[in-house]
Amino acid sequence: MTSLVNDLEAPPHIIRDLASQALAEDIGPGDATSQAVISPSVQAAGQFVAKQAGIMAGMAVARQCFQQLSPKVHFATLKQAGERFETAEVLAEVEGAARALLAAERTALNFLQRLCGVATLTRQFVDATAHAKAQIADTRKTTPGVRALDRAAVRAGGGKNHRRALYDGILIKDNHIRLAGSIAEAVASARSNVHYLFKIEVETTSLDQVREAVAAGADIIMLDNMSIEMMHEAVAIIGDQALIEASGGIDLSNVAEVAATGVDLISVGTLTHSAPSLDISLELRPVP
Repeated sequence: MTSLVNDLEAPPHIIRDLASQALAEDIGPGDATSQAVISPSVQAAGQFVAKQAGIMAGMAVARQCFQQLSPKVHFATLKQAGERFETAEVLAEVEGAARALLAAERTALNFLQRLCGVATLTRQFVDATAHAKAQIADTRKTTPGVRALDRAAVRAGGGKNHRRALYDGILIKDNHIRLAGSIAEAVASARSNVHYLFKIEVETTSLDQVREAVAAGADIIMLDNMSIEMMHEAVAIIGDQALIEASGGIDLSNVAEVAATGVDLISVGTLTHSAPSLDISLELRPVP
C-alpha cells in the first residue's frame, strides 16, 4: 500500500494526455454543428454553474480541454480541488473563441461532473466515519485508463489511495491463496521474492483465515465481506499485530458501524465504480 500523496489533482502529463484522447474521441475531424452555425470570429464567455452541492475535483482536466483547442482561451478557476460548493454557485469562468468553447464543452463537463461526483461521495464516507480512527480508501475498481483522475478525486474528497496498481504492493487474495496452497505458503513466498520494504496484505473471509494470516506475519489483514460481529472478533484476534482493513459490502448505511469495530482502513469500491455524476452546466453567451 502506498502512502497518500498531497496533491489533489492528477500529474500534469496525465491530465494533458487524457484530455487529448477524450477530445479526439468526441470531436474527430471537427465539430460539424459549430462549424456550420457559428462564425470563426464569434467570441463567447461562459460560467460553469453547479446544479447541486458537492466537492470540487477535476477542474485541471476541464481547463486543459479548452486550452488544447485554443491556447488563447481564458479559464478562471473559482473553486479549488477539495473545496465545497453549493447549488447555483459559479465554479469557473471561461472566455474565448466560441467554436473552441462549444467543441470542448461536453468533454470538459464529462470529466468535471464525474470527478466531482467521486469527490462528493468520498467526502460523505469520510464525514460518516469522522468519529473513528478508520480512514476511507479507494480500490482498483476504477474506470480503465483514467485511474489517476479517479484517485485524485478521492483525495480531493478527503479519502486515501490504496495501492496504485498491481506493481505497487502485495495483496494476497483468495485466488492467490488457492493457487499457492495456503495463506502461510503465500506469505512465505512473498517474503522471499519481494523487496523488504513491501508490505504484505492478506485477504481473509473467516476467523480461521485471520488467525492464519496473523501467524504467517502478514503486515495488513483485510476482512472481506465479514459481518459486524465477525469484524469485532477479528479485530480482537489481530490486536496490534497488523493493520486491519475492512472491505466488501460497505456503503453509507453501514460504514459508521464498520468504523466502530476498530479497523484502521475501510476500502470502498463504490467511490470510483458507482459514484453518481454531479449536475454541472456551462452557460455561454456572446461577447463583443
